[in-house]
Amino acid sequence: MPTWPLTLTKHVRIHGTLTCKTGLRIGGAAEEVEIGGMDNPIIRDPVTQYPYVPGSSLKGKLRSMMEYKLGKIDDRGRPCGCAQPDCLVCTVFGPHMRPQHNLGPTRIIVRDASLSEESIPALDRLLEQGLPRAEVKSENTINRRTGVALNPRSMERVPAGTKFDLEISLRIFAGDDEKQIVDFVREGLDLLHAEYLGGSGTRGYGWVKVNYEVSEA
Repeated sequence: MPTWPLTLTKHVRIHGTLTCKTGLRIGGAAEEVEIGGMDNPIIRDPVTQYPYVPGSSLKGKLRSMMEYKLGKIDDRGRPCGCAQPDCLVCTVFGPHMRPQHNLGPTRIIVRDASLSEESIPALDRLLEQGLPRAEVKSENTINRRTGVALNPRSMERVPAGTKFDLEISLRIFAGDDEKQIVDFVREGLDLLHAEYLGGSGTRGYGWVKVNYEVSEA
């Protein structure tokens, strides 16, 4: 727990690569849907039109996984807001809906993960093939009695093999246990490989692998 008055002693940097082992889907907004067009697009940078992983998506996934691991989910499914001094979830990610507490500022800063330079040529080749720098996956629901396909839909996904640049900054204040905070975040990143990122993970989407290093900023 930090000592008061608060003194920021350092930043710890976690940086590396997030690689899609299967197609990744983090939804964007379809501002203009033409007839026959894609109504389930992935999120893209509005300037470059390349996909990226929002920091909010990665931060939320890390938080929820650690909440489940530590038994911090209540019977209403809300994020942890206990604000107890020994709660690493609240210390690192901030106590949910608790503006008044003594834990100090949120420790973790998760940057948007931009497309890695080495993945740009592969996505550009998709564009040359008439695809919007993404793969298009068709899905439907099967009527269990008749076997007939119902509700066909097309979903955009970032293709397997695509890489993104990971960047996380951890604030360390006087009184914090630096090793405990860093190890907590590392555990979340390691758990991500057994889980999924983005939507439709139980149907094969969003299996990712994170390779990272820890250093002082």
